[in-house]
Amino acid sequence: MSKKIKVLFLCTGNSCRSQMAEGWARQLREEDIMPFSAGIEVHGLNPLVVRVMAEAGVDISGQHSKLVTDLQEQEFDLVITVCGHADENCPFFPGPTRVVHHGFDDPPKLAAGAACEEEALGHYRRVRDEIREFIRTLKI
Repeated sequence: MSKKIKVLFLCTGNSCRSQMAEGWARQLREEDIMPFSAGIEVHGLNPLVVRVMAEAGVDISGQHSKLVTDLQEQEFDLVITVCGHADENCPFFPGPTRVVHHGFDDPPKLAAGAACEEEALGHYRRVRDEIREFIRTLKI
């Protein structure tokens, strides 16, 4: 069995997109990825994210929002920034860590103008599904 690649999914608040990416990587790529997620800030785990991930069969309710500095002792093979702010403010990772950017829309911002909860959830579901496809096809 080959060594798992340690991947950090980095976002602004580690509340939504990076949490989904960590959950999908754990679900879809357990044989080759050891996933982590963190943020430049901590905004707490978004309950709507937990809900739409559960709809897709992925339980992330045990995950929690954390700062990238909380993981400073961890060495990563790959860091993937999943939002523009995290990409622009990504800290330096020493050693052979490769940093790449693959941005996704921010569901809470998209949902802010929704007329009802179901419309808001539609934005979360779309981004969830985009992240699932990204993780599924991620070349490491």
